[in-house]
Amino acid sequence: MSDARWETRLLAVLAAVLVVFGLAAVYGASSLLTISGGEVGSSFALKQALGAAVGGLVAMALARTDYRQWQRAAWPVLAAATLLLLIPLLPGTDRLAPAINGARRWVNLGFVTAQPSELAKFAVVVWTAMLAAKKGERIRTFRYGLLPCIVVLTPLVALIFFEPNLSMALLVALLAGVVLFTAGARIGHFLALGVVATPLLFGAVASAQYRLARVVTFLNPGSAPAEATWQVHQSLVGIGAGRLFGVGLGHGQQKLGYLPYAYSDFIFSTIGEEWGFLGVLAILVLFGTFVWLGFRIARSAGDPFGQLLATGLTALIGVTAALHIGVSLALLPATGITLPFISYGRSSLFVALVATGVLISVGQGRGAGRDGHG
Repeated sequence: MSDARWETRLLAVLAAVLVVFGLAAVYGASSLLTISGGEVGSSFALKQALGAAVGGLVAMALARTDYRQWQRAAWPVLAAATLLLLIPLLPGTDRLAPAINGARRWVNLGFVTAQPSELAKFAVVVWTAMLAAKKGERIRTFRYGLLPCIVVLTPLVALIFFEPNLSMALLVALLAGVVLFTAGARIGHFLALGVVATPLLFGAVASAQYRLARVVTFLNPGSAPAEATWQVHQSLVGIGAGRLFGVGLGHGQQKLGYLPYAYSDFIFSTIGEEWGFLGVLAILVLFGTFVWLGFRIARSAGDPFGQLLATGLTALIGVTAALHIGVSLALLPATGITLPFISYGRSSLFVALVATGVLISVGQGRGAGRDGHG
């Protein structure tokens, strides 16, 4: 059996390489930044390294546990994520969930500041995998398949939208859809749902000036005012400036006030500038290999829950990475989606490492069959 587990070992190595790559990229992207008089480059990298250490230990522990426990924990995990999402919307919670950059997306739990929407991605994948595995063939019917998911997950997605964070709300809904589709939900039901959801999505975009500006800018960049296309234009300038080998770690110019959030929302652009085409290629190969391994583990998992959980967690990493890269390359409207393992943000890093740990536990438990005896 040990020779069949090379995927899990390689997955662990890939995650470690991505984290180290991320620490270097965060340091490079924030090395010349100063916030209220203090240099933050080393402190950002140090905070990220601390998050990586904690997340790594948790991932190692999860990799050694039986992934089937998540099946029983699915409801509590989803309830915890919903509760955390609810805190910023309750009156009198300003101290627990302060507004940062006009949005209340973080909850201060005393010992750590968490981003509930990141945790919600994981919770939704676990819960949807549990439900779809339990439903079996009945997932193909609208009443037993898609409807219970819509009823339970719509309030959670709405809470993320009200932060406001439309892109993360769409991502969470998309991950649930990936798991359900893999489980055998009918494509016709998704199409019908899409028809109903389109006017709601249009209303959500039109309800905020900045969202409308981003979409109009994306659809017709030539006619948009300079300030509307600023982020994406600077992102492309940075990637172009890197050429083949990059300008060198920490030597990028775009982070000097040109490109906002160069260490988080646009870190792919910073990598393109400082590490060049070779750095970008390395990132694409690393994520591509990660997704390939994740799907291999999913295909050979011992039970339906393991298959769906592994598929959902692989999508959690792969789809999030694809969206971040798409925005950086102006292939998608500008959103605040992080690059898993790499962007600055300990919630994002923690969830990526937890997802990897659980994926490894699915890989280790392969061939154990439904009764858990291998």
